[in-house]
Amino acid sequence: MQTLSLLWGILALFGMLIGFVPLLGALNWLNIPFSVFGIIFSCVVLATTRKPNKGAAVAGLVACCIAVFFGLIRLALGGGIL
Repeated sequence: MQTLSLLWGILALFGMLIGFVPLLGALNWLNIPFSVFGIIFSCVVLATTRKPNKGAAVAGLVACCIAVFFGLIRLALGGGIL
């Protein structure tokens, strides 16, 4: 589950980077809900994991938060379209 959380975060960051390409900013309308779901999933993994090593889940959570933050900034700069 932790690995899936990390993979989700990496995919969210990849989608965010593609959304920064000119004329592809509207992709963030899909990437932000994807990242929010990743944040929820990472929080569930962190809450249910009893192992002391939770680094992958934390990294996935941070990556999804970064993707949401910069995706919202990109949408605001592009007017939600570009």
